Amino acid sequence: MDIDAWVWWLIAAVGLGIPLVITAMPELGMFSVGAVAGAVTAGLGFGVVAQVIVFVVVSVALLAVVRPIAARHRAGQPGHASGVEALKGRQAVVLERVDAHGGRVKLAGEVWSARSYSADQVYEPGREVDVVDIDGATAVVL
Repeated sequence: MDIDAWVWWLIAAVGLGIPLVITAMPELGMFSVGAVAGAVTAGLGFGVVAQVIVFVVVSVALLAVVRPIAARHRAGQPGHASGVEALKGRQAVVLERVDAHGGRVKLAGEVWSARSYSADQVYEPGREVDVVDIDGATAVVL
C-alpha cells in the first residue's frame, strides 16, 4: 500500500505540533503550518519540488512576519510584580504617626512599619499615603 504525499505532510505537521505543545516553541508551530501547506499542495496534485518550495516559503514567511510581531507584543507587556515589588505604588493608611524616624501603616491588609520619604514630612493617623519603596520590612511613604 502506497501512502500519498499529503499524508506524509500531515504526519510531519503533527510531528512538529507535538513538540510545540511540549516545549512551547512557537517556531515549531510555524513549521507545522508550513507542513500543512505542503499537504495542501500535494493534495492539489503538485510535485515534490513544489511541495517543498511551498513548505519552505510558508515557514519562512511565518518566521519573518509573525515572530517579530509576537516578540514586540511580548516585550510591550509589563511583567507582573510580586512580593515587595507589588507593594510599591500602592496606597496605605497611616495607623500611627509617620515621620522620618518611623510609624505604622496598614498596607495590603497588614500592619507595616513605615517612615516618610522626606525627612521633613509628617503624616497623621487616618491619612492615605503612597508607598514609594520597601526598605527591608519598612514601607517608605510619600
